[in-house]
Amino acid sequence: MEAILLGIYSFFVWLIFIKFKWLPWNTRSQVIVAIIPIVGITALILMLNVFAPSSADVRVIKYVVQIMPQVKGRVIEVPIEGNKLYKKGEVLFRIDPTPYELDVKSLEAQLAETEGQAKQLREQLKSTAGNTGSIKAQRELARLRVTQNQELVSTGAGSQFDLDKAQADLAQLDSQVTTALANEAQVRAQLAAIVGGDQASVAKIKADLAKSRWELEQTTTYAPADGYVINLQLRPGSMVVPFPVAPALSFVEEDYQVIALFHQNELHQVAPGNEAEIALITKPGAIIKAHVDSIVWAQRQGQSPMSGIVPQTGAQPLPPGRFAVKLSIDPKHQDVFLAAGASGQGAIYTERMAAIHILRKVILRVGSYTNYLILKMH
Repeated sequence: MEAILLGIYSFFVWLIFIKFKWLPWNTRSQVIVAIIPIVGITALILMLNVFAPSSADVRVIKYVVQIMPQVKGRVIEVPIEGNKLYKKGEVLFRIDPTPYELDVKSLEAQLAETEGQAKQLREQLKSTAGNTGSIKAQRELARLRVTQNQELVSTGAGSQFDLDKAQADLAQLDSQVTTALANEAQVRAQLAAIVGGDQASVAKIKADLAKSRWELEQTTTYAPADGYVINLQLRPGSMVVPFPVAPALSFVEEDYQVIALFHQNELHQVAPGNEAEIALITKPGAIIKAHVDSIVWAQRQGQSPMSGIVPQTGAQPLPPGRFAVKLSIDPKHQDVFLAAGASGQGAIYTERMAAIHILRKVILRVGSYTNYLILKMH
C-alpha cells in the first residue's frame, strides 16, 4: 500500500519539479517534498486502519458433519463418489437390512398372536359377564320366592317344604354367582396382562416393533444437507458401528461462513451492516462483495477453564488475541463457489470517512491481482 502511494506521489513530484519545472528544485523544496509523504502517508494509514480496517486473514469455514449410522452392520452399497456435490436426502450408503427385517417380522408375528389372544379373551369376558348377569337375575328371583314362601308359611297358607326348597335354590345360586364372578375376574386379569402394562402386553410389543422398524429405516443413510463427501474410504463389506469416534465418512456442507480476524483496536468503528469486500487466493482478480453480519466479541483468552490450579501466565504476557468478524456474502455473489479453508484478504468500510475508502478498495484490488503470481522456482 505504501509503495503504491509513494509511486503516485513521486510521479507528481517529477511532473512538477523535473518535467515542467513549475517550482524550483532546491533544498527547501526537497525538504518539503520529503516531509509531505512521511506525514501524509502516516496520517492516511492511521485513518484507513480506523475507518476502513483491513485483514490479511480472511477464512472460509464450512460445517463438517461426521456421518455415522444409528445401527451397526455390514455395508452392502456405497452409491456415491468422493468430492462430488450431493443434494440433501440422497443415499450415502446402505447397511445389510436382513437382521433388522427378521426382527420386524418376528415382532409382527408376536403382535398378531397377542392381539388374537386379546380378542379371544374379550369374547370370553363378554360371555362370562353375560353368564354372571343371568345367574344374578335368577338369584334375585329365587330371593323373591324365599320371601314369598316365608310370608305364606307365617300365615299358615304355605308349606315348610316349599320354603326349604326355595332357600336351597337361593343358596345354590349364590354359589353360582360367586363362581361366575371368580371366572370373570380371572378372564379380566388375563386380558389386563396382555393389553395392560405387563412385559407381555400389546403396548410393549408395539413399542418394540416401532423401534425395530426405525432401526430398519436407519440401515440407509442419507445426506443431511447439500454438500460433498471428502476422502471417501467406505466400501461395501466394511463394518460400521454407531460410535462417535469412528465415523463412517466426513460430509462437508455446501453452506459456509466467512470470517475475518482483526486486531482488537481495529473494530471500534465497525458495526453490523457495514460494507465489506474480500479477495481470496483461490480466486485471483475477483472481489467478492459482503457486509458485516456480526462481531464475535469473544476469543479463547477470555475463557478461564474450571480448575483448582492457579493459572500460569508465563514469563511474558500473552499477546492479545484477535476478534473474528462474521461476513455475509451479498446475494449477487451467493452462487460463487467458496472452498472450505480458502483464505485471503478483506476490508470493512465504516460509515465515516467514506472519501478515503477508495484507497482501500484500490489496494485490495491490486492485492487480488497479485494472487495470480505463483512465486516458486519449481
